[in-house]
Amino acid sequence: MKAMILAAGLGTRLKPFTDKHPKALVPVNGKSVLQRNVEYLHQYGIKDIIVNVHHFAHQIIDAVKENNGWGASIAISNESDEILETGGGLKNTAAFFTETNEPFVLMNADILTDMKLDEMIAQHLLHKPLATLAVTERSTSRYLLFNEKNSLCGWLNEKTGEQKGDSGTKKAFSGIHIISPQIFSLITETGKFSMIDLYLRLAKNQQIMAYDHSNTNLIDCGRPESIAVAEKMYL
Repeated sequence: MKAMILAAGLGTRLKPFTDKHPKALVPVNGKSVLQRNVEYLHQYGIKDIIVNVHHFAHQIIDAVKENNGWGASIAISNESDEILETGGGLKNTAAFFTETNEPFVLMNADILTDMKLDEMIAQHLLHKPLATLAVTERSTSRYLLFNEKNSLCGWLNEKTGEQKGDSGTKKAFSGIHIISPQIFSLITETGKFSMIDLYLRLAKNQQIMAYDHSNTNLIDCGRPESIAVAEKMYL
């Protein structure tokens, strides 16, 4: 199985660190979150990884080279000219994933978790949805909405009241996906676009399933105050 780590974001919530560095290289007890997520994927036998880069792209490229990919085979999807957001970034790597017909992992660079990825993969292989999204019942401002069949049906921003799609059970997205490669034949969007918007369009005819891991740890390292919390948990 292959994986993609999304590391192209500007990391504006992590200023002043991201004034001079990409968010994927923010350290947690001496290891960048990128390294920790590469090692996380290692635990589940995933060592064929592609990383997209934009903000201070050369720093990530150099870190990968200097550390021999931390034991993984890491390809780079360079978005230096234009950041493509999550959906555009994935579409740009289609050739990397369509060499085989296997599902793959997509994850944000700035989250840390002890979720059992193998159990999420097992659920995906059992039910064979187009995509499986890791979620929890934590409080947040934006939620994915799932119907009684555990399928994505909508999105809600509680701060603004904006809602897309249908109403359903609120779940907070964890930034980890298991995706079937068939998704690439269904993408009609071009340029910059969001994975969530893509999912909401596809969910009308395809199953996008939730995997609830509320009983595990999840830390969003995209904020300075979260780094101190992470350092107590990840030594």
